[in-house]
Amino acid sequence: MSIWAHTLVKNEDRYLWFAVTSVVDYVDKILLWDTGSTDDTIKVAKELKRRYLERIDFRQVVQKDIYDFTDVRQQMLNETRSSWLMILDGDEVWWDQKIRQVVQVIKERSNGNLETIVTPYYNVVGDIFHYQEESAGMYSIDSKKGHYNIRFVNRQIPELHFNKPHGQQGLFDRNGVLIQDREKTNRKLVDAKCYLHFTNILRSTKNDYFVPKRKTKMKYELGVKFQKDFYYPEAFFKPTPSFITSPWGKMGGDFVKKALLQTPLRKVKRRFFNRRVGY
Repeated sequence: MSIWAHTLVKNEDRYLWFAVTSVVDYVDKILLWDTGSTDDTIKVAKELKRRYLERIDFRQVVQKDIYDFTDVRQQMLNETRSSWLMILDGDEVWWDQKIRQVVQVIKERSNGNLETIVTPYYNVVGDIFHYQEESAGMYSIDSKKGHYNIRFVNRQIPELHFNKPHGQQGLFDRNGVLIQDREKTNRKLVDAKCYLHFTNILRSTKNDYFVPKRKTKMKYELGVKFQKDFYYPEAFFKPTPSFITSPWGKMGGDFVKKALLQTPLRKVKRRFFNRRVGY
């Protein structure tokens, strides 16, 4: 039983260090591929490669548009030699306990019919101290709807492949069936939030909006405040290189002003209008 993680990035220098270091000790290899960053993402990736050597495969590849993104994902899959695949985006920071739990489940059921693992998460908005209400989550898997995703996939699924452009991209089997639509009994739902997801806030220190569709993901929203006794993923408390940006900054006044206007509108939209998955 082995696990390789796929981390495909562009202008992710705010959280990439924390994302990779939150899982690197629990997977066998991380394919860390950059598609043309213009901030310090490459600097971060090279330092990760220097520290973790053979554990990380760092590569710079070409991505011209949202369709190339899918082709690169497929190339990563084609080169993967593990029995399991983990999708780790550069803005997802895991708790040690949860990544250990998932790996243990995979080991215990390595000879069974387990195909995928559903991982709930907190969707951060505004700053690291706030998260989006669960009703904002659009992903529906089995009987669950909210902030859920499939981040671990058994590569024994017949002719597993990526399809559709960035924003609607998914993993499909030989019959064109999405992995989340395959037999429910072959899927495991983790019973608690697994990671913090920073997809809806600034992820680059310099050129966030140079990334296709990144601007549409930015959310001016006043979220729910984490409790005082909430503990953050351990990766945030480990030593970092001096050039890594602190994650502990708070939302500024201009952000709050915009969020005060937009948050009520977003809540009304969620409750009374149909929304589609993807962007």
